[in-house]
Amino acid sequence: MNDRNRMQLEGLIREHRFEHALSYLLEHTRQGIRCTKAGEANDGRLGGSRIGGDPDLPARIDWPATSEGVPMTFLVQLNLQELAAANESLLLPDRGMLYFFVGVDEPAYNIEHRVIHVPEEELASASRRPAPGTTALEGAFRAYRLEPRATLEPPNFAYADTEQVENDTTDYEDYEEFVWSVTNSQNGDVALLFGYPDGQHGDAEYEAALRILTGEHYDYNTDHALRRIAAHLGGNEEKAKQEIRDTLLLLEIDSDDDVGFCWWDAGALQFFIRKEDLQAGRFDRTYCSLYSS
Repeated sequence: MNDRNRMQLEGLIREHRFEHALSYLLEHTRQGIRCTKAGEANDGRLGGSRIGGDPDLPARIDWPATSEGVPMTFLVQLNLQELAAANESLLLPDRGMLYFFVGVDEPAYNIEHRVIHVPEEELASASRRPAPGTTALEGAFRAYRLEPRATLEPPNFAYADTEQVENDTTDYEDYEEFVWSVTNSQNGDVALLFGYPDGQHGDAEYEAALRILTGEHYDYNTDHALRRIAAHLGGNEEKAKQEIRDTLLLLEIDSDDDVGFCWWDAGALQFFIRKEDLQAGRFDRTYCSLYSS
């Protein structure tokens, strides 16, 4: 976190009377990027960040298909140059395009998907590409332009330590108001990068790291997952813990009536990546799951 963001966060912590959690919040607040809908993308402009509709793909990119040969559903394209100003964590490449596709969202874990990075020099040949037939998620999804902005992301419900944030004068409702203020949440927000994933138990990174590193299924026991990751790493438990800390929320896509996305009971679709793989541009090593209350 840079000095400007730290000063902004400290000011909001004091304004909302959370000085008792100052150290905790400074340590655990993440740099994020939120994308909000900025109007329907019906102007035919190619190459911008967009959710829904059809992607702008270079000719060499084949439309991704599921293991059963069904075309995946296009979700989002992110123009990384447009995101560069908001990329304060410096985790993303600063050029090119990221495309997200998904297969059937049943079951909610280990969902078939593809994340594709196309370098900037190949985008000149991109054209609007309709899906080759009915896709995994049947239906038409309206296209909206995305406007990214840098955010600060304190721990949410699943990740917040209530013993740290609550005291005699502030309760969890006060903390929710603080989080809303810090993230500057907007009604049109539809996607999040590098913040905290929505959930109930704060264990999404265990599930993702276990599957990416070992290919094993998560049994919803964090101790079991940690032991299995450590075993995969030669018994090094500290390295396993670091792997979990370095498993990042690459993208979370909310349910949205305008676009037409609805993940089960108005939940969220989540893509994860290891920090090491992200830095190496290994977008073929990602994990996709779904959270719904």
